[in-house]
Amino acid sequence: IPYTMMKFACFERTVEMIYAYVVPKPRAECSKSEQLVVTFAAGYIAGVFCAIVSHPADTIVSYMNKAKGSTVGSAAKALGFGGMWAGLGPRIIMIGTLTALQWFIYDGVKVQLRLPRPPPPEMPESLKIKLGLAQQ
Repeated sequence: IPYTMMKFACFERTVEMIYAYVVPKPRAECSKSEQLVVTFAAGYIAGVFCAIVSHPADTIVSYMNKAKGSTVGSAAKALGFGGMWAGLGPRIIMIGTLTALQWFIYDGVKVQLRLPRPPPPEMPESLKIKLGLAQQ
């Protein structure tokens, strides 16, 4: 679940930030190929975060599959902090690339089928009012 949550949340926020701080023109003025480059970059960045979030738990599970009868605590103790992060570099490359390609293919199909891209998500009006951010 943390992996999937990170994939979607990080992707959406990264797309917003790339358009706000990197791309010199609004999204609506970008060509479809420019938008797909943004999608790929945001997907790769989201993949990096996914790898970081899920790596320690996946390392512990892998250890437990090899060391029958071990528990989460005994696996964490045997691996140590550094051991839980071993292999993160290759995992970042693998997950970053896979996640970037997933988003690229998804958006690419939408472009080919001429499906509209939804507007960026907005905070619900009730939450804006509660936080005092609503425009009077």
